[in-house]
Amino acid sequence: MIRTPDEQDVSEVGVGGVGGGDIAIDFDEFARSRQAQLRRAAYLLCGDWHLAEDLTQTALAKLYAVWRKVRMESADSYARKVLFRTFVDETRRRRWWERPGAHQYEVAAPVLDPDLRLVLLAALRQVPARSRAVLVLRFWEDQSVEETAAALGCSTGTVKSQTSRGLATLRRILGDRASTVLPVSGARAGTGGESGPGYLKAGW
Repeated sequence: MIRTPDEQDVSEVGVGGVGGGDIAIDFDEFARSRQAQLRRAAYLLCGDWHLAEDLTQTALAKLYAVWRKVRMESADSYARKVLFRTFVDETRRRRWWERPGAHQYEVAAPVLDPDLRLVLLAALRQVPARSRAVLVLRFWEDQSVEETAAALGCSTGTVKSQTSRGLATLRRILGDRASTVLPVSGARAGTGGESGPGYLKAGW
């Protein structure tokens, strides 16, 4: 059950005013349907399922606080924005990110796994937080440069530069495997300069 900031079941909490109960129910339905997707994205960002759960619940609590204002707009886009900005803000402040065991992807199989999925996840944790957020948005969440910039509250130029830096870091870490799992550099002008077979999302 999704919890609000005061730890009450959202189905029992009104937002206030006429129709507050309906708003809470609408939010509960949205959160239930999107929670798994948000948690997967959070795991790609922080590499720990417990931290991913904390990050997801923090993002949903923030979303609930302003649900009346955003529910008529694109709730998916807003939830994504809150999740990724919360991650960037918290890593900048070095709070729960430094919890023992954090920032260590749960690799349960040899790194030479044939599909290279675990290799890629292990490499991703070595990319700086902001670049990692850009890469996850661009290549796992299928967001455009403009959508990524809107989600993170930065310019498209920053998205492009962070994409380039993040992919360069992954290529350095992955070595010969990079050409198998990463987009081809410089293939599409105006989209961050990257394109590929979509392995990153398929690998997840």
